[in-house]
Order: sequence, then structure tokens, then C-alpha cells
Amino acid sequence: MSDSIDSIVRHSPSSGPGSADVWGIYEADTGSIQYICACPETRKAALIDVVWNFDPKSFATSTRSMDEVLALAARHDLKIEKILDTHPHADHLMASRQLKERLGVPNGIGAKVREIAELWRDYYNTPDAFDVDRDFDHLFEDGDRFGIGALDLRVMLSPGHTLGSITYVCGDAAFVHDTLMMPDTGTSRADFPGGSTAELWDSIQAILSLPRETRLFIGHDYGSESRDAPAWEATVAEHRAENKHVRDGTKKADYIAVRDARDATLPLPDRMLAALQINLRAGALPEAESDGRHYLKLPVNRF
Repeated sequence: MSDSIDSIVRHSPSSGPGSADVWGIYEADTGSIQYICACPETRKAALIDVVWNFDPKSFATSTRSMDEVLALAARHDLKIEKILDTHPHADHLMASRQLKERLGVPNGIGAKVREIAELWRDYYNTPDAFDVDRDFDHLFEDGDRFGIGALDLRVMLSPGHTLGSITYVCGDAAFVHDTLMMPDTGTSRADFPGGSTAELWDSIQAILSLPRETRLFIGHDYGSESRDAPAWEATVAEHRAENKHVRDGTKKADYIAVRDARDATLPLPDRMLAALQINLRAGALPEAESDGRHYLKLPVNRF
């Protein structure tokens, strides 16, 4: 089911008490999927991994995607209670700070983002940057729980893509970010600083141990050889039967070999060196300088 706004939008309906209504909103420039997770009883909702648009050629920003997400929430009479991210994204700017200022509600991410910030302070040679305890209201630990209306959300630590990635599990829905891709494309990369293919395998196995009917909502899709249209929802059962990298019967060593070989061919995302120093500030630009403008620092020949 699609809504007629600029981006592709699909609604995955609640299956009953404790089950969320989920809207996925596709952001085509980065292949990212943004989510609204809503309680059908109370109309209270959380936003997950919303994009602040960024042009890597001009370094200009736009609020187009977050405007669309908020317009969709308004059309369905949803009250946003939390702004959530699964990890500090490398391929897009997070809209967390912008949304927090607009809506006056708290934001959150995984607690191990503190360790990711420590890594990137070194890469950018900015020892005093990235106060994540200041910039995020919630730094979730593995096993933390919180409510959205009548819904119960549980946090799973899911390292591998980054060392601090987390999954949000809400009844029969799980927002699994950059772990799995769609079954026909496999899994996400694990070669960023702090990433680990072995840890990604373990995280995926924990996700695939959820009930078989659980709807898994992924972070990215770029189409595949067999389809042009983006997709982002498949069940645990579908991944266990069909995922080209981790279907049932796959051995960990074989997966690591395939994933590492693939990762060795991938370039850095074109927004990565800009995105990390913004996303580790919850989507805020560095402090303006004397001319009132903001500047980013890019390490030359570091990667």
C-alpha cells in the first residue's frame, strides 16, 4: 500500500495487540529507508533513521525527507514521542537534531556510540569533539526497554556493521538497520572502522532467532538483478529460507569469506567523511566560525 508523497511509501499494518503499524519511506539518493513505528491504539509513534538530505557535490542540506515523514505522520494523526537512530550512519546525515528541535521530543541511539566517537576523534584529529551524552537524550544498552503508547520496544545490540549498531524489536516488528539486506541481496558491509564480519554474523543469527513471523525492516535497498523496485520488509522465515548470504545451513566461515571478499571491492560511501562528524553530533553541524558559517574537516589520504 503506497501513499502519494514524493518518496515511495509503504504501510505494513499491525497484526493485533502489541503489534505496530509501520510505514517505510524510501529515500532514493542514498537507498535509505526511514520508518514510522506507531501504536494503533494510541496513535503514538517513534521515528527511526530519518534522513537530513545532503548533496556531496555542493555540501548543501535540505529538509525534504524529514518534511515528507512529518507530513505522513500528520496525515495519519500520529503523535511523535521519540526520535531514534540505529547507528551513526555513514551514507546519510541523520535528522535527529532537526527533528528534536521541531518536535520537542527526546532522541536516542545505542550507548556504544561513545566508543565510535572515540575512534572518529582520532580520524578527524578533533580530541574534544562529539559529546554524545550531551547530544542524545537516550543512549540505549543491550536489553533496555521503553514504551511507545501501548507498544513495548526492546533494544538488541547488533554490532558488525558498526561496533555500536542496535536493533529495535517491537512485537512482531524489528528494525534491523544495516545488518541484513533483502533476501535476494544478502547482508550489509562490515568493513567500516570498528566493524567486524564475525560480529555481524553473530548479530544476524540473533535476529534470525526471533519468531519466524517477525517482520524485519532493513536500513537500505538498491534493487537487485531480479527487481528494480526497492523493497525493505521480509520475515525471519523468508530470510532463513532465501537470504543469499545467511540462509539456513550456511556456515559462519563461508559467510565471513564471502562478505570479506565483497567488502574489499566496495568504495567508501561518498557522504561518509562528512556524515560521521555530523552524525556523531546527533545530526548537528560543527559550531559556526567567525563568519557565521559551518565547516567540516576531511582527513586526506587516511582511507
